[in-house]
Amino acid sequence: MKRDKIIFYVTTGLLTVLLLFSAGMYFFNYAEVAKMFTTFGYPTYIIYPYAIAKLLGVVALWFFRGTFLNEWAYAGFFFAFILAFFAHYMIGDEQQVGAIIALVLLIVSYIYSKKIQ
Repeated sequence: MKRDKIIFYVTTGLLTVLLLFSAGMYFFNYAEVAKMFTTFGYPTYIIYPYAIAKLLGVVALWFFRGTFLNEWAYAGFFFAFILAFFAHYMIGDEQQVGAIIALVLLIVSYIYSKKIQ
């Protein structure tokens, strides 16, 4: 049980750092992110709401464990990481590794959150 908790906290912590870095980049490096979103063909007006959604998802992962909000946060991040992977893959910028790492961390975090409940 202790090993399961350690794995959960480490993976969720690393995922949180990744998501906070990403949301911070959306807020503080808007011009670069807007250029990236334009390259993907996404509208730039979703950058700030997407950053806020990431922050709210992190809060749901940590403070609403075992509730439907937690499940929705995991599901939302899962689809976001899958879509991020394919967005990077389709434009061929070789930057999809971050999405794969985030997806692996998310899946391990989810599995071990279920084991410790």
